[in-house]
Amino acid sequence: MVTVIAAARPDVIALQGIDYDLDGAALNALAGALAQAGLDYPHRFAGPPNSGRRSGLDLDGDGRADTPRDAQGYGRFTGQGGMAVLSRYPLAVPEMRDFTPLLWADLPGAALPSAGGKPFPGAGAQAVQRLSSVAHWDLPVDAPQGRLHLLTFHATTPVFDGPEDRNGLRNRDELRLWPLYLDGALGAAPPERFVLLGDANLDPADGEGRHEAIRALLADPRLQDPRPQSPGARAAADPGHAGDPALDTVDWDGPGNLRVDYVLPAAGLQVRAAGVLWPEAGGSVNGIDAETAARASRHRLVWVDLGG
Repeated sequence: MVTVIAAARPDVIALQGIDYDLDGAALNALAGALAQAGLDYPHRFAGPPNSGRRSGLDLDGDGRADTPRDAQGYGRFTGQGGMAVLSRYPLAVPEMRDFTPLLWADLPGAALPSAGGKPFPGAGAQAVQRLSSVAHWDLPVDAPQGRLHLLTFHATTPVFDGPEDRNGLRNRDELRLWPLYLDGALGAAPPERFVLLGDANLDPADGEGRHEAIRALLADPRLQDPRPQSPGARAAADPGHAGDPALDTVDWDGPGNLRVDYVLPAAGLQVRAAGVLWPEAGGSVNGIDAETAARASRHRLVWVDLGG
């Protein structure tokens, strides 16, 4: 991971799947390793995620309580697979908006799961179930060109459930939060300088899930899709791929290659370039070969270069 991030040299990076701890030991250790690689991130933030947050209830309807799938977001321990931001520029943490505690039922137009005409897995569970499987943040960054709001999140996978489609519906609503926020339905809308970025766990055309949710987000006129591409994704295309394989960002066993990670700047921002750090076999990008990129993560690093 350190080698890949150091090769990309981002000014600001949103990390997914990094364990959260109260003292920030994991994040500080990563920042220290990056500093040794010549990349200094003096400004850092990680907040407590929903992943691994115990509920004490049976939230997945399997008849057992307090398993990893009964946490507010899947996790074997509190903070497993959280989120973090590293930045060269100051982070206005006191002014951030944190939607992580928002109850799913409180999202306008929420589509809560049901089975046999009754709330699934029960009304009591739905009364405490949070929307975010990991987190949703609006974190302002004081960049040299002006304040930029990072709208970052990590949505649940739309699988590992039953006919009630609990995870598919939750994934859909985790994506729907952002247009509602931009509408002003969840409080004051962010200023025009923002970037929506994170792991949506949903491809517009391939794999499972409610594809219309990510297609609606990509089509929102307040956002622009730079369509980051890579030679590695194009070369690793799965047979029968419906979408453009060059846009894929993850290489999974089973589901195959999908586009699930996104960086979507506000429509008014200038995009200079964009890409995915995914070299093809035998090649390299920024000195990173395919094996090194794969070892760092199944998810390849997505980057966008913004102008003033």
